[in-house]
Amino acid sequence: MSGLQGKVVLLTGASEGIGRELAKQLVASGANLMMAARNLERLYQLYGEMDGGEQVRVCGCDVSDQQQCQNLVAMTLKEFGCIDVVINNAGITMWSRFDDTQDLSIFENLMRVNYLGAVYLTHAALPCLKTAKGQVVAIASVAGLTGVPSRTGYAASKHAMIGFFDSLRIELKQDGVDVTVICPDFVVSEIHKRAIGADGQPLGDSPMQEAKIMTAEQCARLSIEAIAKRQRLLVTSLRGRLGRWFKLLAPRFIDHLADKAIRDRH
Repeated sequence: MSGLQGKVVLLTGASEGIGRELAKQLVASGANLMMAARNLERLYQLYGEMDGGEQVRVCGCDVSDQQQCQNLVAMTLKEFGCIDVVINNAGITMWSRFDDTQDLSIFENLMRVNYLGAVYLTHAALPCLKTAKGQVVAIASVAGLTGVPSRTGYAASKHAMIGFFDSLRIELKQDGVDVTVICPDFVVSEIHKRAIGADGQPLGDSPMQEAKIMTAEQCARLSIEAIAKRQRLLVTSLRGRLGRWFKLLAPRFIDHLADKAIRDRH
C-alpha cells in the first residue's frame, strides 16, 4: 500500500458497494481522499465511520453532468492542491433481456453514467494528472470484455469504457500518466438492487445469489493492490482471465459460460 501513501485520490461512486470499500481501504493506506457520489447523506455516514479527519473530503456529484465533474475537480484542487489518482468507479446497471425492455432510455442513461461520466471527469482532471505524472483508474467489468445476457446496455457501456481507456493509455504514455483498467466479476453490491428493469425502474431487490460471489471488500483489496502497482489491467476472477483467451479460441463456449453464469446467479 506504500505506493498510495500521501497521494491525493479522487474517487467517484464512493457511497456504496465497491466504492465504499475502496474509500475505507484508501484511507487505511494513507491516501488523501476526495470521495464523491450523488448520495451526500451516505457519503457523510461513511466519513463518520472512517474518522478520516483532514485526510478525507466529501463532494456531491452526478458524473453524467459535465459541469459537476469540472466542479468536483476544482473542489479537489482547492482542498488538496493536486490530484495524483482519479478512480472512475461510479456506475449503474440493468437486468433485462433486450426483447423485454420497454424503456430504451435505459441505454442512454447507462452510457451517460458508466462511459461519459468517466470521460467527463478524466478530461477535467487531465491537466492535473499530467503535472503529477499521475494515474487514471477505470472500474470496468468482465462484461466489458465479453457479452453478457440480460446486461446488453451495461456490457455496451463497459466495452466503451475499456476501449476509451485503452486508447487513452497510448496517448498519455509520453506524459507519464498511467491508465489502470479493473474488471471485476460479480460482486456483492447495492448496484444490483438498483439495477434497472425492463420497465425502466430499479428492481429493488438483488437478483444475485450473493453468497456465491465476491465481496466488495475482497474486490477493493485486489483493486487497491493493482492501483498501487500502477498495473495495466486487473481481471478479478480466474473465470474472467480464462474467458479472455477462450473468447478467441472457442467463442461459442464463452457464450455458453456467460449464459450459464447469469442463470446460476438467479
